[in-house]
Formats: sequence, structure tokens, C-alpha cells
Amino acid sequence: MDDVKKLLQGFADHAVDGLPAADVDADVARGRRALRRIRARRRVTGVLCIAAATTAVLAVGNQVKWWGAGQSEVAGGPEDAASAAGAEAGSPMAKSAEPSAGADESTMSTFGAAVTLIANRTAWNNISCSLAPEGWALRAPLDANHIQLAPPTMRTADLGADGGLDVQAIDAARSLQGIRVSESAGKVFHLGTSEGRESGQVLLGDRWLLVQLPAGNKDWNDDLLRRFMASCTVN
Repeated sequence: MDDVKKLLQGFADHAVDGLPAADVDADVARGRRALRRIRARRRVTGVLCIAAATTAVLAVGNQVKWWGAGQSEVAGGPEDAASAAGAEAGSPMAKSAEPSAGADESTMSTFGAAVTLIANRTAWNNISCSLAPEGWALRAPLDANHIQLAPPTMRTADLGADGGLDVQAIDAARSLQGIRVSESAGKVFHLGTSEGRESGQVLLGDRWLLVQLPAGNKDWNDDLLRRFMASCTVN
């Protein structure tokens, strides 16, 4: 700034006729104020640029989140994405998926269950079923209208009162809780809970077929139970 002042004083020494004498100190003061304003504007401009850049980043981030709406948020790559997809596939609705219409009726495994139905050619007194759960052993019939099957993980001798698959021919329908009704091939299936066990019943002629799943059932679902009951007849 001293160099500028000397330069202005040099010009002031060559005064022009008719013009007032130059006030060098005032000119220098005005120059300093102008310089401060310029610097202040530059700082404000820099702050505004940073704010604009931050806003742009946030806007892009929100757009990405909006585009991904409705999809599971997965971090970590394809393996985590596959895990998330598997979790959705494991929902209760997925477990009750309908089997394809062209599936072989003699051997049928339903997605989401651990039971496979296979052809059965053995009559159980007054009850006959063309399908039976593979590996489930017949316990000595309790009576002509009541049989019990033991799961593969349990011996028939160790089978408790509610540990197996109970199949009965009864004269009157049993009262069920949480009932679900569906119709197929002219038969009306009633599914629900009886005596604390998941159960199903269907009217076959003049009598009802009642099927009670093992207590704490994890191997059967509604589709399997309906298919098993649909394959049965009662005398």
C-alpha cells in the first residue's frame, strides 16, 4: 500500500489547472475499503459454493434412496442381497405356495415342509388313503376308525397321545378354532386347531375324516394336509 501511496503522490505533484488538489490519504483509504469489500465478497462466494455443493450431494443421495424405494436395503454386495431375498422367500405366504397342477400325485413334496407324500396301497381298517407321508410308521390301530402314524424321528413304542399323525373317521364334525375353509374337486376342507393341535376335516360321504397333526408341528403345511385328506376314503 505504501507503493500505491507514493505513486498517487507522484501524480498529485503534476496538478492539472482548474482541478482541485488531490487528497492522497483519502484515495488510499477508499482503496483499502474497496479491497476489504472485494475480499468479503470472495469469502461469501466461497461459502455459497460449498453450500451449493452440499445441497447437490444431499439431493443425489435422496434420489438414490427414492429410486430404491420398495426394495430391501442391502449393504455388502451380492451375497448379502441373496440373503435378504432368502429371508423374504421364507415368509409364511411363501411356505404355503400351491404345487404345480402337473405334479405327480404318487410322490409329492410341498415347498416349505419336511414331509413327502408317496403312494400308499395299505388300507387302515375303515380308513384308506392313496397317499401317505414317507417314512411315517403305522402304530397298531387304536380301533377300526382311528389310526396313528409315527414320524421318522420317533419309534411307535415311544409315541405319545399327541406326538403322531392321528387319522379318524367320525360321525359328526369336530369344532375347530381359527378355521380356514377351502374347496377343491367338490370337497370342502376345514382347517384349524383342535385340542391344541393343527387339524383338518372333510366330509366323505356320510362320515367325516379328521386328521390331527403332531403337537408342535413343523413338518406339515395346509397344502400337504389338504392333499393327504383328499386322497382318503372312509367306510
